[in-house]
Amino acid sequence: MQIRSKFSRFGPLAVVAGLLTSCLDFTAMAQEVPPPYIEPGYAPRFYPGDEDTRLGWIHLVGGDYGLAEQYYRRAIEATRQNGSAWIGLAASYDRLGRFDLADLAYRHAIRLEGENYIILNNRGYSYLLRGDVRRARRLLERAMLLAPGDPTIANNIVVMDAGLAHFHGFGP
Repeated sequence: MQIRSKFSRFGPLAVVAGLLTSCLDFTAMAQEVPPPYIEPGYAPRFYPGDEDTRLGWIHLVGGDYGLAEQYYRRAIEATRQNGSAWIGLAASYDRLGRFDLADLAYRHAIRLEGENYIILNNRGYSYLLRGDVRRARRLLERAMLLAPGDPTIANNIVVMDAGLAHFHGFGP
C-alpha cells in the first residue's frame, strides 16, 4: 500500500533542490577566507590615528613594510598611547631589518600593554629573524605559557625547531 500526499509529486524535485542548496552552501563555506590574524583576548582601545593603525596593518600583512612603518609612525604621532601601533611599528621595523628601532618600539609597547603573548611572540619572531635562536626560544615559550593554544606561536616554534636557513638571512 502506498501513502501519497499532495506534495509527493514534488519528491524528486525537492531532492534535487535540496542537493543544489547544500552544494551552494558548501561552495560558500569553501570560499570563506580565514581571518588574517587572531583577535587579541582583550578589548581594543580606540585612539586618534586608528585609521593609520588600520592602514599600517593592511600594508604589513600585504608585505609593504615601508608603507606599514609610515602609517604606524603617523598613528603614534597622533597618540603615543596606542599600543597596537607600537607593536605594528616594531613588526615593520623587524621586516625592514631595523632591529635597533624594533627593540625601541617593543619597549614602548611593553610599557603600554605589558608583556602579553602577542608582544612575546613578535619579539621571539624578531630574534628568530636575527638568528638568535636561544632568545627566540625563551620568548616563544613564555608566549606559549600565556596562550597555550595559539596557532601563530605554535607555528613559530615549529619553524624555529625546523632550523630553517631562511631565518639566518632574509631569503632562502
